[in-house]
Amino acid sequence: MKSGQLPTTLFLDIGGVLLTNGWDRNSRKRAAEKFDLDYDDMNERHHLTYDTYESGKISLDEYLERVVFYKERNYSRDDFKSFMYAQSEPYSDMIELIKMLKAKHNLKVGVISNEGRELTEYRIAEFNLREFIDFFVCSCFVHIRKPDRKIFQMALDLAQSQPSHSLYVDDREMFVGVARGLGIASVHHVTKKSTAASLGSIGLDIG
Repeated sequence: MKSGQLPTTLFLDIGGVLLTNGWDRNSRKRAAEKFDLDYDDMNERHHLTYDTYESGKISLDEYLERVVFYKERNYSRDDFKSFMYAQSEPYSDMIELIKMLKAKHNLKVGVISNEGRELTEYRIAEFNLREFIDFFVCSCFVHIRKPDRKIFQMALDLAQSQPSHSLYVDDREMFVGVARGLGIASVHHVTKKSTAASLGSIGLDIG
């Protein structure tokens, strides 16, 4: 991005930036404790198939069949899914920051996210993300996952935004590096304060 030039499009991750992660290691540990599962076995099964779920190639029921319900349990899939959904919580300060930036700077705001369909759809609806996000480039919808450069290029194409007019925010440093490699100015999100300062330094402040 040229000095003094403000971005017109802001791309964001969801998990770790706007909301807690949808189904991370800590969530799986809590599930193992609550549902009396062998965490190591569950985690190994998770890693063998979760990429397939995030890529939109299997449903959440199929994922759970492979990871939890490959044998009879004394609870239902719906019980387990309700627990999964309940792990999501908002980072309200970040959501408010993005809303204010969008309004003040007339930004086009899009998501670039790795997440499974059912979790994505739940989180979009539960936390009213459509209120301030214009489009969602999620792995489950487009069948490509970060760090594949193609998902970032797809987001640029859908937004009709040049890399030089775009900005990306993610809590994963590797994904920030991939976006930068495409010429997209990027911010490694750690805290709301540090991200607000980084955005403000390029002119995206809330006044």
